[in-house]
Amino acid sequence: MDIGSLFDIKGRVALVTGGSRGIGYMVATGLLEAGAKVYICARKKPELDAAVERLSEIGPCVGVVADLGTQAGCEAVRDAIAAQDDRLHIMMNNAGATWGAPLEEFPRAQFDRVLNVNVTAVFELVRLCVPLLRAAAAAGEPARVINVTSTAGLVPPESESYSYSSSKAAIIMLTRHLAKRLARDNILVNAVSPGVFPTQMTASGMNADGTHRWNIPLQRIGTPEDIVGTVIYLSSRAGAYLTGATIRLTGGMTTAD
Repeated sequence: MDIGSLFDIKGRVALVTGGSRGIGYMVATGLLEAGAKVYICARKKPELDAAVERLSEIGPCVGVVADLGTQAGCEAVRDAIAAQDDRLHIMMNNAGATWGAPLEEFPRAQFDRVLNVNVTAVFELVRLCVPLLRAAAAAGEPARVINVTSTAGLVPPESESYSYSSSKAAIIMLTRHLAKRLARDNILVNAVSPGVFPTQMTASGMNADGTHRWNIPLQRIGTPEDIVGTVIYLSSRAGAYLTGATIRLTGGMTTAD
């Protein structure tokens, strides 16, 4: 057994949606450092261009401006990859939206919007990219789809973010369902449920002195190394026999359920 090759992803082609910031940017950085070519997409061109400029200093990075809440946006991402590469080894569906409002005031339009971006767009992008993923799959080395869910999809959150928690729970089942279907195509589908990481979404829970308001058994928030290590495991030979799983990367936050 060649232990050194277990986590090798050099030369792979990867897509990270929502890769211009937060967890997506952390993962894009790690994949580039590991030797992959990375496509990232985001809605806002200035933010995307700035991220691509920084990431390109590490390795080959291509940015695609796309609103994944639309059919045109999903197709634009697929077309951008197909224009340069005939296969896609790693697909990380990280882009997402959220909304919060009191139950009695929660707008139907925002419930629909969050489910559209967080669930429907994931399904549609996977569906569109199946030919590229299938082309990348080889005997003993499947292609990979990694969906990002959340602790909110596992445990009802304190905030009134009903559409977000529902969408993240839906992603867990969508992951399992796609894993069952795509196994015949040698494509693995897994999910990662991150706990608290240093992102814009969690900034409100951080104190100026670096402490935080969450009850995390490991007594720290997640680091880029934590999420990157998990994604590389799922993307490499080390994770080639895992599909349909949801990894709780939470520092123990969900151990009570």
